[in-house]
Formats: sequence, structure tokens, C-alpha cells
Amino acid sequence: MPEAATPRLRLPREIRLVLSLGLLIFVAEYLVLPQFASARQSLHLLRSVNPLLVVVAVVLEAAALMCYVELTRTVLFPFAPGHYDTLRVNLAGLAIGHVVPGGTAPAGALAYRMFNAFGVPKDANAFALAAQGAGSAVVLNLIFWMALVVSIPLNGFNPLYGFAALAGVFLLLAFFGTIVMITRGQRRADSWLRAVARRVPRVNPDRISSILARVAERITLLIANRRKLWWAFTWAALNWLLDAACLWVFLWAFGSVLSPVDLLVAYGLANVLAVIPITPAGLGVVEGVLIATVVGFGVPHGQAILAVLAYRLINFWLPIPVGGLAYLSLQWRKDRRGATPGSTTGPGPAPGV
Repeated sequence: MPEAATPRLRLPREIRLVLSLGLLIFVAEYLVLPQFASARQSLHLLRSVNPLLVVVAVVLEAAALMCYVELTRTVLFPFAPGHYDTLRVNLAGLAIGHVVPGGTAPAGALAYRMFNAFGVPKDANAFALAAQGAGSAVVLNLIFWMALVVSIPLNGFNPLYGFAALAGVFLLLAFFGTIVMITRGQRRADSWLRAVARRVPRVNPDRISSILARVAERITLLIANRRKLWWAFTWAALNWLLDAACLWVFLWAFGSVLSPVDLLVAYGLANVLAVIPITPAGLGVVEGVLIATVVGFGVPHGQAILAVLAYRLINFWLPIPVGGLAYLSLQWRKDRRGATPGSTTGPGPAPGV
């Protein structure tokens, strides 16, 4: 007689919503609102802000977004849509990720559905989006570690650095361990996944094995194509570095020139801790960590608050309405094509990058 499946503990949707809202209110009450209160006392600094540097900061953030678009198109090779369509999908995903706690999951689901509509095969689509998210996180941790190696001898050690660096170690071990297991030990991984799948109700072990084989094929293809792999890591690094440069220029615009190494430590620490899915895209966590860390590196408190809030206005808040418009444009395109006799919901595979 087969063993009964062990029921999984799953909180009702209403309770999960209440918990998420409670965490959001907690972060807003203790991290975000006090910063705004302090910012009001520093508004006189706005009179001395350099508008040219503000424009440069906005351009840097736009360049960071375009690098992320290129990263998406690289991992989707050879099925990537055009730049404009990929940009709209990424903007729509950013909008969702910035309004929902743990928004990477719904943002990924939205991107998966939209890229399918553009003719990207499902297996290549799922692998590319997973590789993009994990690879980008790995690059962020590498940047953070390199900044720490230079900063700790100069500025001393903070226990929070150790926590973030340790979290990065586990991420890297999981990332590269998974790749080695799939590419070098595929037979053993296949046997293990089949054994697990047999114990899970309504899961077909053959389908799991088939998915593993296709994922291994995609990983092998990407590793074999060194040029694409190099560009994927390059675009990911440029995305993070240009976003960090946007923050650095905002600090400069308000009168503080921070060492690039110190900036990367603060930026890396904030973004590594923002991965914890408490609030949408680390809202409150990023602001609190960035302000405290750059103040610790010698930036005056008032300048730090205004610079970080200005950076988050461009980095966090602006993509929400822009991404909403991008989503509406994609839906309008889909509806228009669906209303055309003989058309399909997607344009078919796009030329490779």
C-alpha cells in the first residue's frame, strides 16, 4: 500500500497577506519614516545640489537598465526578442517586483509568460530566467567581496559584513555546486531526482528526467560558448556597477565624494541584505543600510539621507509607473495581434543576438 503523502504546511492567503503587510508597516515605521523625518531637516541642502550631476545619475541608472536588458538577451540566446521588447518585459517585471514582497517570483512568472508569447521555447525560457537571477546575484557577491578585501584593512571589520559575506558563500556554493552536479554528475543527479519524484504525488519522474537533460544541455551550450558566457557576466557586472555609480553621483551632487571602495561596500551590503524577502525589493532595508553605512564612512547625515532617497526615487519608485505603462503596451500589442485575422499571439522566434 503506498505511503500517504505528508501534507505540507501552507498558510492561508489572507494570513500571508496580513503578515506581509505587517512586516511592510514595521519596516516603514522603524526604517523608512524616520529617514523622511530627518530628510525634512536637511531640505535646505537642495539649494546647493548640482543639477548636472543629477542628470548624470539618471543617465547612469538608465544605462544600468540597458545592461540588464543585454544580460537578458544574452542568456536567452539564440531566441532573444528585440531590445525594445526585452526592455518592456524587464520594466514590467521590475514594476511587480517593487510592489509585492518577495516579488521576484511573480516578476519571473510574468517574464516567463511574456517571453513565451515572443516565441521563446519554454525550456530555454525557464533556464535563462533562472540563470539570469542566480548569475546576477553571484556577480553582486563577487563585487562585494572584492570591495571588502580592500576595505577591511583600511576601515576595520563590521560583524554585519561577515553575515553578508557568509550568505554569499552559501549562494556561490549552491550555484556552482548545482552546475557541477548537473553537468558532471548528470546520471547521479538523475537517479536522485527520480527517487525524490517517486515520493511526490502527481509528479512524473520521466518528465523530471527530461527537464534535467534539457537544462544540462542549455548549461553545456552556455559554458561551451565562452564568448556568450563572458558577455553574460560582463553585462551583470556593468548593471550592478552602473547602478552603484548612480548612487555615488547622487552623493557627489549633494556635496560628498565617497571612496569608490567604500561605496561598493555600502552598496553591496545593502543589496545582499535586500534579498531577504521582507519588503518589495528591500524597501526600507536598502535605505536604512545605505544611510547608516555611508554615514559610517564619513558622509554627513543630512547629505546621506537626501542622496540615498534621491537614488531610490530613480532606482525603486520610478520603474513602478514606467513598468506599468510597459505592461499595458505589451497587453495592447497582444490584444491587437489577437484581433487581426490569421495572426498568432506571438511573433515567433526572434533572430539571435
